[in-house]
Amino acid sequence: MAKVMGTSANLSDARRLELASYLKARRASLQPHDVGLDPPRRRRNTPGLRREEVALLSGVGVTWYTWLEQGRPIATSEPVIDALARTLRLGREAHGHLRFLAGLPLPDLDPLPEGASPDLTRLLDTVLPAPACVLGPRFDFVAWNETFSHIWQPEALPEGRRNVMWLAFAEPGRRRSWVNWEQRSRILLAEFRAAAGQHAGDVGFAELITALGDASDEFRSWWSTYEVRQSFSGPLKVRMPGTGTIDFDVIELRVGTDSTLTLSVHVPTHPTDCRKLATMARGTLVVDALP
Repeated sequence: MAKVMGTSANLSDARRLELASYLKARRASLQPHDVGLDPPRRRRNTPGLRREEVALLSGVGVTWYTWLEQGRPIATSEPVIDALARTLRLGREAHGHLRFLAGLPLPDLDPLPEGASPDLTRLLDTVLPAPACVLGPRFDFVAWNETFSHIWQPEALPEGRRNVMWLAFAEPGRRRSWVNWEQRSRILLAEFRAAAGQHAGDVGFAELITALGDASDEFRSWWSTYEVRQSFSGPLKVRMPGTGTIDFDVIELRVGTDSTLTLSVHVPTHPTDCRKLATMARGTLVVDALP
């Protein structure tokens, strides 16, 4: 049977502070030549573009833009935010994230879910032998099926840390099972970064981010780059003790009845991968515990 975990949190609105951090990070990542400006004649004390340059290229006042980066409660508009996105060379997903943080429009944040519905947990069992789980808005493991448990063992994670980010960054033994760990974990962090921005001010997110930074040098370093992405979907290669590697295509779907939940299914890529999973589901393959 699928296993279920619960989550709860109180929300507060701190998006303008997240917007300020995002703008500063994006500005620091660009050089004058990236935006068509002549290279500076003298070495700069700080990396990236200056506020004055961003304001000029975006057609806004320097004082207004400075206040925006300081997190002050000032009015914004779609044309201005879109102009900043163009100046900062934001892609489609990053542009959408910027608009969300700017409150264009500002949606009401729904309460974070307590767990998966019975229908959803039955769905996890229906897709067997493919590994599948349901993730909450903070990427907590809300529910999972037996094959997912065999591979990732979320129930063995510490209490309060049954979370895919914790598994990826704070459990060194689990990392060895990800053949393409760095590539996929960077994508995972970018998706988590976007989710954290959408729930700016949530104390659960803040506590988890601090704990991950303390536990992982990579998380702490990559977090400061402020990359955002909307989905972890893509290829995943897993190394299984006793049976070699299994290739998956990860597919993530928002749950229609609750958009804060995500259904993640690891679809086996090749016929041999299907056979390995089918054997596992029949219980004839004993999978060693991850170190």
